[in-house]
Amino acid sequence: MPARVIEEAFDPARELDTFEAAQAIGEVGATASFVGRMRNHNEGDAVVGMTLEHYPAMTQRELDRIIVDAKERWPLIDALIVHRVGDITPGEAIVLTAVCSAHRAAAFEACRYLMEALKSRAPFWKKEALAGGGSRWVEKNTPG
Repeated sequence: MPARVIEEAFDPARELDTFEAAQAIGEVGATASFVGRMRNHNEGDAVVGMTLEHYPAMTQRELDRIIVDAKERWPLIDALIVHRVGDITPGEAIVLTAVCSAHRAAAFEACRYLMEALKSRAPFWKKEALAGGGSRWVEKNTPG
C-alpha cells in the first residue's frame, strides 16, 4: 500500500481497518501501528495549532522509499504511512504508520522503523502557533 500525504483530518482507526481488510485472510499474524497526534504544548509553551508544510513530490518519493526500505529489511506483508499536512489542531492525528507481518517481532520493529525513518528523512516543516500569540518554526524533533 503506498504512503499517502493528505490535507484533511483522518480517523486512524478507520484507516487501520481499511489497511487490515485489504490483506489476505489468514496470511497476517501480526499488525503493529503507531498514531502520532498534535500536542497542546512544546518546549515549555502552550501551542494552539500547527501548520505542516512539505514539497509534495519530494515528500511522496521519500515516504514511498521508507516503505520499500522496511519491506527489504523485514518479512512484511504490507506497510502503510498516512501523514497530514496543512493546518492541524491539538489532539488531531498527524501520522499513522502500520505494518502487517506473519510474526510480531517483524511487525513491531518495522513499525518503529517507519516512524523513526519518517522523522529523520521525510521533508516536512512545522510551524507552531503559540497560545499567547506569535509563532515559531520547530527546529528539531522531540526524542522518540
